[in-house]
Amino acid sequence: MVKALEMEDSDFKRLLGFFPHVQLTEEQRATFRTLWTVRTYARSEFITEAGQTERYFYFVLQGVQAIYVLNDRGEKVVLGFSYSGSPSGVFDSFIAQTPSNTFLEALKPSKLLAISLRDYQSLFQLFPGFDRWGHHFFRDMLFGRLFREVELLTLSAEARYTTFLKRCPAELKVIPQKYLASYLNMKPETFSRLRSSVR
Repeated sequence: MVKALEMEDSDFKRLLGFFPHVQLTEEQRATFRTLWTVRTYARSEFITEAGQTERYFYFVLQGVQAIYVLNDRGEKVVLGFSYSGSPSGVFDSFIAQTPSNTFLEALKPSKLLAISLRDYQSLFQLFPGFDRWGHHFFRDMLFGRLFREVELLTLSAEARYTTFLKRCPAELKVIPQKYLASYLNMKPETFSRLRSSVR
């Protein structure tokens, strides 16, 4: 069940840190803060389900979330994760306001800051610097997707595993291995074997 909470000062400071290209006056900060709401989700709770239209862009304060599709056998195919300090949401559904093809699920109890599409769009009109942030954000997201596709197509299972370990945050190392195995395009038993043998 989603709960609405007051934003703490420490959470707002972390949110501002996510937008390094944006410099706000004290008055602008006060306005900016009112555009975000705090939302919490229990473990295994859906944040967005396939068929729904994503209503929010999120910044993750706590927890880990997985975004995935179901294949023709009803199995989860994990496309990515979000975690503390990262953005989250079904971005294509959010921007286009079309039904999502994916699920966004809280793998651990999660606390997110959420902004609606209308308020998200207003950021680019109200505050200088958001155009630059948007350029960097979507560029990095595109490059990240391309790098991931190259890794999936060219690296061995062991190389995919070791590459993932080098760059993943601690939060991802403690979530159910079936999600990590799916993300790395390997069977859970292969992931388990690699986790036991690779240091």
